[in-house]
Amino acid sequence: MPISDRHDAPDDGGEDRPGLRDTAVRAAGAAVAALEQLVGGLGTAMMALLVLLWAAVTAVASLVGVGLLMAPLVLRALHGLAGRERGRLGRWGPEVLGPDPAPTALRLAVVDPTTRRELRWLARHATLGLLLGLCGLLLPLLALRDTLFPLYWRLLPEGATSTSLGIGVAETWADAAAAGLLGLGWTAIILGLGPGMARVQARPGRLLLAAGPDTDLSLRVAELTATRAAALDAHAVELRRIERSLHDGTQNRLVTVTVLLGAARRMVARDPAGAEELLERAQSAAEQALSELRSVARGILPPVLADRGLAGALTGLAASCPVPCRIDVEAPERCAASVEATAYFVVAETLTNIAKHSGARQAAVTVRSGGGRLRLDITDDGRGGADEAGGSGLSGIRNRIAAHDGTLELASPPGGPTTLKVELPCGL
Repeated sequence: MPISDRHDAPDDGGEDRPGLRDTAVRAAGAAVAALEQLVGGLGTAMMALLVLLWAAVTAVASLVGVGLLMAPLVLRALHGLAGRERGRLGRWGPEVLGPDPAPTALRLAVVDPTTRRELRWLARHATLGLLLGLCGLLLPLLALRDTLFPLYWRLLPEGATSTSLGIGVAETWADAAAAGLLGLGWTAIILGLGPGMARVQARPGRLLLAAGPDTDLSLRVAELTATRAAALDAHAVELRRIERSLHDGTQNRLVTVTVLLGAARRMVARDPAGAEELLERAQSAAEQALSELRSVARGILPPVLADRGLAGALTGLAASCPVPCRIDVEAPERCAASVEATAYFVVAETLTNIAKHSGARQAAVTVRSGGGRLRLDITDDGRGGADEAGGSGLSGIRNRIAAHDGTLELASPPGGPTTLKVELPCGL
């Protein structure tokens, strides 16, 4: 019998293949994030254009000596704008590690490599970055205007231009539909070219504003050393918590089970009724020990994260919180499992603190992801006055976050409200 070389592929029901809907959602999310980056870059590009013109005027005025007085101000503006751009780029991707502070004295700035790199970035961002930012602002408006044109073209004055390009006059429904197709074309450009435009706009900043090879990175090394120490401390604290839970809870339950079973074994012949009672108590103690073991296991890595994702896990936390809590999660980008676990524990610990100490009537948790960062905002309307030194667990939360090179900001004035802002890199 001939043997066929053909192997039928297993039928997985298409579950492992991304569907058209998921692809469209990802493309739309990437396009929206790209537009936000482009518009954000437009703001710094407009400031870059002003600083560039200011620098040009100062350079010309320096020929007669007047511009020498303005040079330090121009240099401060340049360095400040470069720092602002580093922060913007860090919110949408990997952190841009800046060099040591650049000089503002003209003689030192002339030979300073950091200042020269920032000037090169300034020229590029004030031209190409400004153009791309304008595209990011105008393309959605053009797409909206032309796509909706068939709905309102009858209301326009006679002879009004049909398209956003300034050409064509709609006299029939076919002309109006053609203008609508142009709007779909703008939308296709946004979806197809938007992320690339954002990368092109950000590239000069990432290349020229980052620390050069001759930069002293000792401060960053010290920061990473401190982060590593915080990670080890957080790990040690977690191990102590698990050991304490097992020793004080589960182990005692199991010892009780062993003692009760031994007593029941000795009583079974002379007092069957008493042995039956002891066996029931042993069974109850074993069930409690099993429940505590499950609680410890959930504390190590909650299985709900793998089963329902971060949004589902946080919804479960809110449902069990004594204080009414609203959850708003928009995180199309999945993060590393350790990062999502950290976010889960941060929210869990914070909600516990709110229920115990704040006297709040309601709380809210907002989660957003984008640009390789996961951002959490946790607020409550309680009495405020939260302090890391007060034993409320905030120091442990900070150590958890520092272990991932994240940031934590706490605002809790007396009388409230309290706001906790956390930002974590999504990881790989």
